[in-house]
Order: sequence, then C-alpha cells, then structure tokens
Amino acid sequence: RGGMTQDKSHLPLKINTAGVIPPIFASSLLLMPITVAQFMSGNVTDTSSTGNELLLTITNALGRGGSLYLALYAGLIIFFCFFYTAVVFNPEETSDNLKRHGGFIPGIRPGKRTADYLDYVLTRITVVGAAYLTLICLLPEIVWTQAGIQAFVLGGTSLLIVVNVTIDTVSQIQSHLLAHQYGDLIKKAKLKGGGQRR
Repeated sequence: RGGMTQDKSHLPLKINTAGVIPPIFASSLLLMPITVAQFMSGNVTDTSSTGNELLLTITNALGRGGSLYLALYAGLIIFFCFFYTAVVFNPEETSDNLKRHGGFIPGIRPGKRTADYLDYVLTRITVVGAAYLTLICLLPEIVWTQAGIQAFVLGGTSLLIVVNVTIDTVSQIQSHLLAHQYGDLIKKAKLKGGGQRR
C-alpha cells in the first residue's frame, strides 16, 4: 500500500557477546590444578616420592607463560566464548519473537530459516570475537614472558575490564546529557506554549 511506510530496525549482535567471562573462567580453570598441586605438595612429607614429582611436573607445565599454559588458555577462551554465546543468545527464541511481532529479515523466511540464518551469522561473529579476545589476552602474556617480566601490571583481562568500564561510563554520561537536553527542550516548549496561550 502506497501510504504505509515500512519501519526498519536492526538486531544488535555483539562481536564479543561474552565480555570478560571467557578469560576469567579460562584462567580459573588453569589455576585449579596448580592450586591442588601446591596443596598436595604441602601435605606430602616425602620429597622424593613419584607423586610429588608428578605434582611438580604439572605445576611447571602449567606455569604462567609456558607454551602448554598459553595453548590451553587460548583453547579455553575460545571454548567459553562459544559456550557463553550459545547460553545467552537463542536463535530460535529470537526468530519466534521476530515472527510474533511481525518482524523479519529481508530475503529470509520467518521461523526455522530465520533461526538458521541467525545461528549462521552469530557463529561467524563469535569466531571473530573469540579470535580478538584470545589475541587481547595472550599478547600481554607472550610479551611479558619474552621480556622476562615477573610483575603483571595490566593483563589482557584487566585491559578488557578497563575498556568496558570506560565505554559504559561514556555511554552513561552521554545518555544523561541527552536526557538533560531533552528536559531543557521540554521546559522551553512549555514556556513558549504557556506564553502563547496568554
């Protein structure tokens, strides 16, 4: 119909849906065997036992900055990126909501095809997000290992937290300024409207 205008909207899909959760979970899982090994070595009195040697081997292999640690850290970050995204974003539910509210993706049939398309797009976005997150978290570890720095001033996870907090703060400031501007406009409109009535 010629008189109707079609509303266009967008579905916000983040590149990094999981945020800082994957590196936090990954580092926690990697620290668990080391913590258990240190706890067990404190309870063992015989220092020459094979159990103690095994614990020492595990602790050394999973030591921060080692190649096994970095490989496992990268693998766990990628796994948790996909896992968290799968838990948080449900393509079928989003497809049903779009269909229920009369929304659709141009060129894609509502229902199962929309869900498949959303899953396809989200998988590709998550691959990029997981690679970016892995790079951000591993780069400081590699640099500090190569440089021989023992004190970790600002790691990849810390950097992500600082950036996320900064972005959230800036967006909140912008929304407050925008609300303040709208408030001023409404007051001016009321004053002008009140003056015209007189």
